[in-house]
Amino acid sequence: MNYDVAIIGAGVSGAFIARELSRYQLKIALLEKCNDLAMGTSKANSGIVHSGFDAIPGTLKAKLNVKGTALMPEVCKALSVPFKPIGSLLVAFCEEELKTLDTLKARGEANGVPGLEIYDKAKLHEVEPALNEDAVAALWAPSAGIVCPYELTIGAAENAVSNGVEFIRNFAVDAIDYDGNEFTVKSGDNSIKTRYIVNAAGVFCDEIAAMIGDNSIHTIARKGEYMLCDKSVGNTVKHTIFQCPNPMGKGVLVTQTVDGNLLIGPSAIDIEDKENTDTTSSTLASILETAKKSVPSLTTREVITSFAGLRAHLECDDFIIEKSKANDKFINVAGIESPGLSSAPAVGLYVADMIVSDCGAAEKSDFNPVREAPVRFRHLSNEERKALVEKNPAYGRIICRCETITEGEILDAIRAPAGARDVDGVKRRTRAGMGRCQGGFCGSKVVELLAKELGVDINEITKFGGESKILYERTK
Repeated sequence: MNYDVAIIGAGVSGAFIARELSRYQLKIALLEKCNDLAMGTSKANSGIVHSGFDAIPGTLKAKLNVKGTALMPEVCKALSVPFKPIGSLLVAFCEEELKTLDTLKARGEANGVPGLEIYDKAKLHEVEPALNEDAVAALWAPSAGIVCPYELTIGAAENAVSNGVEFIRNFAVDAIDYDGNEFTVKSGDNSIKTRYIVNAAGVFCDEIAAMIGDNSIHTIARKGEYMLCDKSVGNTVKHTIFQCPNPMGKGVLVTQTVDGNLLIGPSAIDIEDKENTDTTSSTLASILETAKKSVPSLTTREVITSFAGLRAHLECDDFIIEKSKANDKFINVAGIESPGLSSAPAVGLYVADMIVSDCGAAEKSDFNPVREAPVRFRHLSNEERKALVEKNPAYGRIICRCETITEGEILDAIRAPAGARDVDGVKRRTRAGMGRCQGGFCGSKVVELLAKELGVDINEITKFGGESKILYERTK
């Protein structure tokens, strides 16, 4: 299998790079070691579209953050991905933190962030009544918003596949050779050949780069744990609430999600194990205690799940997006931690321009930037539901009661370009299993639908690929 470009890593950066390259007459492979898209950092982060006041002026991180955030509303519209421009408030609790607000406002203005404003105590508590009375001021950033990180990744990847990109799952790169003309990328007994490689492997970027003799990158896995609360408290805050940042990141936040839940987190702990996404009771308790400094009413009563993700941190505290000094046909896209999600549309353009400028590929005449909107039965009126069910009865069978997800939506998710192949893949695309019961009612039905649609034995269906089988053997 010969390609012009192979992108290693199907997270949000890889997906947007694939989408932007699919505008051109190039044969492209999107390689992923897991069974699905968005299985690393892109499935477990805050989903915040940052305005860009935090990044140091002049850095690539600052430039791509502001540009990506500006692009996000139109990109989400084209990809049929929910986006809410709710804005953010960076809250100060003392005199010293007031100075931080002034510093970050000036930094944001230098970065080109629009509409920044300092709210005094009266204005702050008027717009956010649930905030701690000790909050004295806040930096208001109206260009900030929220998006679902894995929905954004899936939307971009599906659009890329619809425009000719080949998505290759379960392709864990273990060796790369170069013969002076093209790379051979190996995964066990499988291999592909390609003229260019884009290394968008997240926390594993350093290991992938080392395969071509590039030891310039050292990725630090920074773990962040979160708590997700039920929709009954989703409107506790109206905006994303930040505390003043610290050397480890933007600190613990409290925010709505685009689906109406409330999200609390993350922690920030550097770890050695790049596969460790376990949560701990002590860290979650610490997160809640810190978050209550912002919103005192928070409790564990409405927490329905907890999770952790790993950020790809670099000591230089900036993105690295450049041709490798070991081989100029190999492009590193490393250190894409926060605000990596916000920057993703701009990262895609930036990398695509690097490759197209080098190879001179022509644009396609038939590129389609629009992804057809998936059916969301829960959002339809009764009249729309009736018409849909008359057209296809599968939409009349509710599989997930908590989130009102139908059989038709699950089948659509499996049949989509780069569609779901496991239970978590269905969950990320439809929300089946994300409600209060966390899949207790719908889980078995999702397994049955996957087995039937994929034409495999029910024992072969996994939670997230690999050996994560839901059922191991039939009972007598």
